[in-house]
Amino acid sequence: MAVYTEVSDEELAAFMAAYATAEVVSFTGIAQGVENSNFLIQTEDGTPYILTLYEKRVNPADLPYFLGLMEHLAAHGVTCPLPIKARDGHSLSTLNGRPAALFSFLKGLSPRRITAEHCAGVGAALAGLHLAGKSYAGVRRNSLSVPAWRPLFEQSRQRADTVMPNLAAEIDGDLDEIDGVWPRGLPAGTIHADLFPDNVFFRGSEVSGVIDFYFACTDVLAYDLAIVMNAWCFESDFEFNVTKSRALLAAYMRGRPLSDAEAEALPVLARGAAMRFLLTRLYDWLNTPEGALVRPKNPLDYLHILRFHRRVADPGAYGLD
Repeated sequence: MAVYTEVSDEELAAFMAAYATAEVVSFTGIAQGVENSNFLIQTEDGTPYILTLYEKRVNPADLPYFLGLMEHLAAHGVTCPLPIKARDGHSLSTLNGRPAALFSFLKGLSPRRITAEHCAGVGAALAGLHLAGKSYAGVRRNSLSVPAWRPLFEQSRQRADTVMPNLAAEIDGDLDEIDGVWPRGLPAGTIHADLFPDNVFFRGSEVSGVIDFYFACTDVLAYDLAIVMNAWCFESDFEFNVTKSRALLAAYMRGRPLSDAEAEALPVLARGAAMRFLLTRLYDWLNTPEGALVRPKNPLDYLHILRFHRRVADPGAYGLD
């Protein structure tokens, strides 16, 4: 279970006393998630809430940006967790030595078997998020964008070949190539930056909510689309599913059409998005202690995706007309 900080009944009661909610009748840790401790709270009037304790990997200085973004998106038609304000008007508090916040509960399930209909749904949801985020005044630099990749790789270089022979040399070459052709001047704004299938809820084929905004930042909008394409449009054997990609891109573009420059940049943006997750997963793979609560994800999954994009010559390969 991904609960890093335990909360006693007494600590919970003192925390909830600051909110105008009904009495708590149950309190359960949530296994999903790798960054923070999450709990499901049920109250006497039947209203559920999510309690999040922010762990050491989250910079407390970023929390007002994240919470403000969720409030802004919810007010502009994006279904996402809404921070609940305490009686004093604040949505950020402290519990058991950790920053903590209470959120509304979203109904729905993350898809276990992704279909083209799911990809269309997430494409439309991403376009809606990007449009709603245009008017958000908050700005947060993407600390995991291109300038961060080389320093991040250097922390893993010496042991990279223990994961796969010649991995370090392959990453080295790709980093140089991507940096040399990375596009400049594309439309930018608020992006989610981590919209994987476990961060989107569905009811049937309809998106019922988007969660986990703790990598959200200000960056290139089409880069966010490339992250989603990588996460949703490859099969378990890393074969690219162009039908899913076509559904994703078409639904996104019905909400927010891509410029010619954005479309042309998709291959390098997708390659860079694969590099970002390859490097963070490589670091976690090499540095997660044995017996840790959360098992690190295999970085080589994203090496396969990176190699696919390396061969793509134009955006038509993604089903983009």
